[in-house]
Amino acid sequence: MNAGRQTVEDGTTGADDAPIDPACLDDGPPSDRRGRSGGSSHGSSDRSDASGDAPEGPGGPIRKCLATGARKPQAEMIRFVLGPEGEVVPDLAQRLPGRGMWLSADLGSIKTACARNLFAKAARARVRPPADLHARVERLLTRRCIDILSLARRAGEAVTGFEKVRALIARGEAVLLVEAADGAEDGRRKLSAALTAARAASGAAGGGGDAAIVSTLDAAEIGEAFGRDRAVHAALSAGGLARKLAREMRRLEGLRADAGADEAGGRR
Repeated sequence: MNAGRQTVEDGTTGADDAPIDPACLDDGPPSDRRGRSGGSSHGSSDRSDASGDAPEGPGGPIRKCLATGARKPQAEMIRFVLGPEGEVVPDLAQRLPGRGMWLSADLGSIKTACARNLFAKAARARVRPPADLHARVERLLTRRCIDILSLARRAGEAVTGFEKVRALIARGEAVLLVEAADGAEDGRRKLSAALTAARAASGAAGGGGDAAIVSTLDAAEIGEAFGRDRAVHAALSAGGLARKLAREMRRLEGLRADAGADEAGGRR
């Protein structure tokens, strides 16, 4: 090997690798950039997350995936930074200081970034991401979803149990229906039909009629949020917690859907 050429592990590109697109990176949250420059930056937003330097799209700031090049709303992606020891740290809240590296919230993108050592190339430093990084991200996102659901319960914005969920739907107050991935199909079908009817009635009456159904968590995980062993059905009323949980569920769904496909492929 040419002694004057660094390896991919040292953060430079290999002979057949393209350089990292700067659109896949950020320079940190606005407060972090202001701190490094010694003052306020012109044109920076008041937001505390790492969105200040991203182009705006209909769904918010747009980022580019380090692994696939796909451009997506920032809320649907995962930001990574380097820790003090050069470790790759998932920044799910998108607020940690330092250069951010963005990946789509799916198993394939994270595995590709690790296999091709794209974190090292992006950071221009020696980085060895853990082999189970995708599993760590999945665990962190799962905990984040459970915690948000638990907070919604304590705030009086979430209920569980078939009858309580159905009552919330009937009143037109349910904006997010959370169904256990391993729950019985019959109960899920009935509540889904009730929600569809409620949305239609709300639309006919001039209401928003917008509600979503997610089935990413299992019954044990939903139950944990409500202090139970298991819970199959839950619903949230309108508010910031419902919106936040829906966003986090979408990110978690990308990782779990791909993991399920991998397992199915391995059994064939």
